[in-house]
Amino acid sequence: MEGFQKKRAQIIPRVHGRVLEIGIGSGLNFDFYDFDKVTEVIGVDPALSSLIIAKSRASNFHSKISFIEATAESIDLESSTFDSVVIGFSLCTIPDPMQALAEARRLLKPDGSLFFMEHGLAPEPNIQKWQHRVTPIWKKIAGGCNLNRNIEELIFSGGFKFKDLKKQYIKGPKIASFLYYGEAPKT
Repeated sequence: MEGFQKKRAQIIPRVHGRVLEIGIGSGLNFDFYDFDKVTEVIGVDPALSSLIIAKSRASNFHSKISFIEATAESIDLESSTFDSVVIGFSLCTIPDPMQALAEARRLLKPDGSLFFMEHGLAPEPNIQKWQHRVTPIWKKIAGGCNLNRNIEELIFSGGFKFKDLKKQYIKGPKIASFLYYGEAPKT
């Protein structure tokens, strides 16, 4: 968890303006928002139980945070109205990541950016082999999490270019600890 929090601390303070957080979960990114630069945060998540926790946590942070119970693949909001979209440690569980990225792209203003922190496919073939083997079982016990998604390829194929992309292992089992994080403006 410590490595995940460090990545949140590196990425979330960079977001600005009107922000959409896809897969807001229980609100673990709230600690890192700079509300001097952020005018509003709308959090989207399909899990009502997570949203209840996030709403409770949001009351401790800022009144600029609101929530929508929806899937990442179908967000009923007006196109081209967000300066920043955050997807943090949830692209692995979204059933159709390409549709979710299409929604993120649709909702971003022309000069908007996707800010991301994700774990995914490791660079070494031996680790990848294990990620592919373990993922079917892992998905069943870890809320739909896919260990073997190539996050860089997904984001690029989703219509984004990388302004900043970092990739590295954090502490933990190599099959679950290779991270991708950075900023990707829409093309």
